[in-house]
Amino acid sequence: MMKPEIIGMIGPKSDESASKGREVHVIGGGIDPDYIAAFSKAHEDSGFDKVLVGYSSSSADGFLIALHAAANTTKLGYLIAHRPGFISPTVLARKLATLDHLTKGRIALHIISGGGDSEQQRDGDFLNHTERYNRSEEFMEILKKLWMSSSEIDHSGEYYKFIQAKSDINCFQTPHVPLYFGGASEIALDVATRQCDVFAMWGEPLGAVSAKIDAIKTRMKANGRNKNDIKFSVSTRPIVAESEKEAWDMAHEILDGVLKTNQRSMHGSGKERLQSVGAKNLVDFAKQGDILDDRLYMPIAAATGGSGNTTALVGTADQVSDSLLNYYKIGCSTLLIRGFDPFNDAVYWGKELIPLLREKIKNYSNQNKDY
Repeated sequence: MMKPEIIGMIGPKSDESASKGREVHVIGGGIDPDYIAAFSKAHEDSGFDKVLVGYSSSSADGFLIALHAAANTTKLGYLIAHRPGFISPTVLARKLATLDHLTKGRIALHIISGGGDSEQQRDGDFLNHTERYNRSEEFMEILKKLWMSSSEIDHSGEYYKFIQAKSDINCFQTPHVPLYFGGASEIALDVATRQCDVFAMWGEPLGAVSAKIDAIKTRMKANGRNKNDIKFSVSTRPIVAESEKEAWDMAHEILDGVLKTNQRSMHGSGKERLQSVGAKNLVDFAKQGDILDDRLYMPIAAATGGSGNTTALVGTADQVSDSLLNYYKIGCSTLLIRGFDPFNDAVYWGKELIPLLREKIKNYSNQNKDY
C-alpha cells in the first residue's frame, strides 16, 4: 500500500486582514521570522510530514522562508511553490540541489503555472494559459536532465536555450527532489502525465477526484510510464470540533467572516480567477449543493470564486479522518490540509485528527496488503 504523506501549509505572517479564525490565505502579507519558525515547529510537533510554502506575485520569497523554517526544525519537509518563467531552470536546479543538501533531503518543489493573467503579469509574464503549461513542462524536463546528468548538456527549446549547462551538485534525495504539479485543464493533465512525481488536486468530490486519477493513469500508460510513477495529492480545509454541531456552527461562522471581509483569491477574482479550469470546476460543484459526499462543504469555495483550497471537510476528528481516509482509498496518498485558523488548527489537529488518520490508514493498509 501507499505510504501516507500529510502536508500542512505555512506562511510568512498571519493574515491580519481576515477575522480571527477565518483566514482564507495562509500566505499573508509582510514577514515575521519568529512566526515562521513557530508555525513550522507547530506542524512538526503535530506530526505533519511536510508543509507547503506558497507563492504569490507580492509575497516573501519561498526559498528563503523554507531555509529559515528548516533551520528551526529537524525533520519537517518543505514543499516550495514555484512559477517557471522568472528564474532560469539551470539556476534553479543548482539552487534546489543546494537547499536539498543543506536540509538533508527535506525539500520538494511544487510547479505552478498560474491561474490568472494579471497575477502573472505583475511579475512580467505575458504568456497565455496554454503557453504557461508548455513552459512548465520544458522547465521540469530541464531540471531532471540537469539533476540526473554528470556531463554538460545543451538545450534548444521553445522557451529555454543554453549551451554546456552543468550542475556540480546532485540532489541529496534520489533520484532527485520530488516534483509536484497540479492543474485541471487537459493540457495540465498531459504535462503531469509526462513530467511530475506527484499530481496535486483540489478538494473536489470523491467521484471527480477518482475520475481525474483514472484519466492520469490512462495517459501514463500511453506515455510509457508505470502506474506507480505518479502519486496523487488532494487538498482540503478541515473544520474540526469536539461535536459535529459545533463543527457545523464553526463552518457557518467562517463563511460569514469570509463574506464580511470580502476575502478573494490571491490570484485574482471574478472573471479573471475563472480563467483557471480548477476554479471553474469548484464553482460548478458548489452549484450542486452546499454539502457533497456527506461533509464536503462548498459555500466557502463559491464565496471566494473557486479559490484553490477552500472546500472544507466538516465534523469531529473521527468523522473528518474518515473522509480523508476515503480520499486515501481512491489513491490519494498525499493529503494536504490547512485550517481557517492556520496556526491553532495545526496544533489542534496534532492532538487527535492526525493520529486518528494515521491509525486508520495503517489499519486499512494492513487489511489490504495484497491490493
